Amino acid sequence: MTPQQIQQAEWENPANWSTRGPLGVYFSKADPRIWVPKTRPGLGWTVNLAHPAGVAWMFGLLLLPMAVLIGVLAFACPCTGAA
Repeated sequence: MTPQQIQQAEWENPANWSTRGPLGVYFSKADPRIWVPKTRPGLGWTVNLAHPAGVAWMFGLLLLPMAVLIGVLAFACPCTGAA
């Protein structure tokens, strides 16, 4: 089997998906891709959580908006000293 055939077989295997819908989570150690297409065309891509870089991407995607929000709130807060 070629690497592309292995990737396709892993992607088509329902055991590698939490659900086969738009919110499905992909987990395949045999698939070296970090980003894989969703099961429905046109719905974008998802992260392979069995890949170490995929886990890093997921944490980054979750933590970055929180860090930006905390930074905005910290600088937008009209903090006053003792009166």
